Amino acid sequence: MSTVMSNFSAWKKFLGDRVEAAKAMGISEDAIAKLAYEIGEFLDNKVDPKNEEQRVLKELWDIGDESERKTMARMMVKLAERNS
Repeated sequence: MSTVMSNFSAWKKFLGDRVEAAKAMGISEDAIAKLAYEIGEFLDNKVDPKNEEQRVLKELWDIGDESERKTMARMMVKLAERNS
């Protein structure tokens, strides 16, 4: 898992695989986006960014309001889908 957290390409691939697995289980796009938002909140509060890309995402997350964070979570799901 440490490689996944420290390498942004590996992180996107990891997320993409999880999004595809969720879709295969019949989880809706809205539910996936909601979960992505909740994971973003957890990461923001509990995990120190491991690379520059994660630091940028954290800074954007920190300055965003709830609506912007939800949009960012949906965009991360789209990015993950593209990298699965």
